[in-house]
Amino acid sequence: MTKLPDGRYVDDAPYDPQVSIQQLERRDLDAPNWVLIWRKFKTHKLGLISGIFLLFCYLMLPFAGFIAPYGANERNSDHLYAPPQAVHWVHEGEFLGPFVYPITAEADLETFQWVFKPDTTTPVPLEFFCEGAEYSLAGFIPSDTHLFCAPDGATLFLWGSDRLGRDVFSRILYGAQLSLTVGLIGISVSFFLGILLGSIAGYFGGRIDWVINRVIEILRSLPELPLWLALSAAVPSNWGPVAVFFIISIILGILDWPGLARAVRAKFLSLREEEYVRAAEMMGASSGRVIRKHLLPNFMSHLIASATLSIPAMILGETALSFLGLGLRAPAVSWGVMLNDAQNLASIEIYPWTAIPMIPIIIIVLAFNFLGDGLRDSLDPYQQ
Repeated sequence: MTKLPDGRYVDDAPYDPQVSIQQLERRDLDAPNWVLIWRKFKTHKLGLISGIFLLFCYLMLPFAGFIAPYGANERNSDHLYAPPQAVHWVHEGEFLGPFVYPITAEADLETFQWVFKPDTTTPVPLEFFCEGAEYSLAGFIPSDTHLFCAPDGATLFLWGSDRLGRDVFSRILYGAQLSLTVGLIGISVSFFLGILLGSIAGYFGGRIDWVINRVIEILRSLPELPLWLALSAAVPSNWGPVAVFFIISIILGILDWPGLARAVRAKFLSLREEEYVRAAEMMGASSGRVIRKHLLPNFMSHLIASATLSIPAMILGETALSFLGLGLRAPAVSWGVMLNDAQNLASIEIYPWTAIPMIPIIIIVLAFNFLGDGLRDSLDPYQQ
């Protein structure tokens, strides 16, 4: 290609009259569907960046204990409400690598608060691949090796500590394992019920359609938050954190399926009259095969986009329940449980870092929404 003075580009290759000018367009039309989807999705920069970010977050979940410098409930009684510490690299003009300054707590007799003062004369280098609190790598491999740890005689509170002296940064990493997976479990339950009941109602119609529609209308007429609170309060208080986690996930999924079921029903009502559906039925295909092979694939793009937009609603639901004390409970660690400690506005005013768990919630929800917008625009490549 040669650039002309006026900014235009000219192809230097000789003209070949045998080459079809439709070759590029023909190649695009013959490309597999997933190639067309990927090409279109790449043009949605915000959705692409959000997808990469979310993929990184979920790949990091099995290694949260390895990345976190402290255990999920590891306490430091001498550093309650310690402020965030900075990691330094240069001390008095000399490069030392990553290090922290030890902090000591002193009582302020005027405000009756602990004041933490760093000892800037004694830099203490961080330790890497060190031993610390025990955790389960990927949920089943016991380990006590951490990526980085606080050196002896110093602490490492990157985002401060809470009222019990627990590291906020480490607890956010551990909390991501529950807060991010509750949406996946809930959406699985919701999609199973929504697709099953919606497809039955839309394909068969008649009395079955009438009954399922009445159930959907009853569930959608109930106030959502009080219903959540009532179902969550019914969970026995003596159940373990894992059992409560799965029950909360199932509750969120059960209450979310009516909207999806109504959308599936409406789509099936229009698709079941198509000629290819009638042809499949005349050839002896069973109702289940018609739904699986002919109807659902035409609706899959909407389902995938709906999933990415419903997962953040599940995460916010768990956060709200845990924040109110009716969801996950200590010693389980989730972002909602952490925000439960930040209900006191006076405490947030004095120790603002206790509200930091709001930041990952906001970022994750926005990332899912951007990803959903990108997928919704890309999953139908033949639209334009």
